[in-house]
Amino acid sequence: MRFSRFLFLGCLSLASLPVFAQTVNDLYQVREPVSSQSPDERERATQAALQTLVGRLTGSTKAAEGAALADVRKNPQQIISQYGYEAGPPQTLLVDFDPASTDRSLRQAGLPIWGSNRPSMIGWWLIDSTEGSNLVGDGQPAAEPLRRAAQHRGLPLHLPLADLSEQSVANAKSLSAADPAELKQASERYGTDAILAVHAREDAGKWQGEWRLWLGDQREQGKATADTSEALADAVLLAVSERLAPRFAVKPGSSASSQTLQVQGMNLERYAQLMRLLEPFGGKLLLVEGDKASFEVGASAEQLRSQLSLAHLQEVPASEAAPVNAAATPQAPGAPVPAASNTLYFRW
Repeated sequence: MRFSRFLFLGCLSLASLPVFAQTVNDLYQVREPVSSQSPDERERATQAALQTLVGRLTGSTKAAEGAALADVRKNPQQIISQYGYEAGPPQTLLVDFDPASTDRSLRQAGLPIWGSNRPSMIGWWLIDSTEGSNLVGDGQPAAEPLRRAAQHRGLPLHLPLADLSEQSVANAKSLSAADPAELKQASERYGTDAILAVHAREDAGKWQGEWRLWLGDQREQGKATADTSEALADAVLLAVSERLAPRFAVKPGSSASSQTLQVQGMNLERYAQLMRLLEPFGGKLLLVEGDKASFEVGASAEQLRSQLSLAHLQEVPASEAAPVNAAATPQAPGAPVPAASNTLYFRW
């Protein structure tokens, strides 16, 4: 039976299918170190937690300082569901923000929101210190500060096994190479969406790091400095978050300038996976013909390309695509006919 017939019957259970990227389950939970449980220290840590959360969701820590969030800064309790303390060292204040109230406040402030479904990363993290050179592996004590930094910045970071074969590949030369062919091959076993390569060095009591990120065909890179290796990890992952967020965060009212997406090679499982990917952009099914389907999506073309790269879809030039027939079925009631000039074409 054809895809369109199956879709029309609505016999698919979406909950049983896999998803792309990775869901960050503790995105609205923030830990901030405190020196005591005094009211003043709790207020300071609560403001820091708010800034951290806004940075996770918008990609900009400065967004929390804007006039649009002045009321929330004045009374952060309006978006907090609960808080408590965790024993140290260091002692921390654990703040649980309410997702619905937080998102509503950000939308009212006109800020973009990056959802919890985020690209997973394999982190090749090489540390050069006075004690020698070390590729951080998943089971090493040095992995824990990296995990804390990733959780603090809302990123799903995975670390390699760092066995002998990987140590020979993930050296200083390969981490700084413009062509990540060796790292890509070594990363295949982990099945992540992105590759993060970091070379951290200790010099005269200070830490500096160079990082590179590959997500599909796109590359980002930068440098960071800090007083400690733990602070450097946080600085690197903050920078990575700030580079990634604009690709995926959805601005309020973005549906007003929507794109049309046509995908070829559809089946029931792929339809469910695609709808989950398009959910942050308000994806709506327009037309179905054979194994082709058209969707209305409230996102920019670049955001859409970044999101679909998580599912490894391939973009097709408009000249090579066969547009969906406007008379195809099913069609959402009152749905507009896709305009070819505003359509992006992809295939599985």
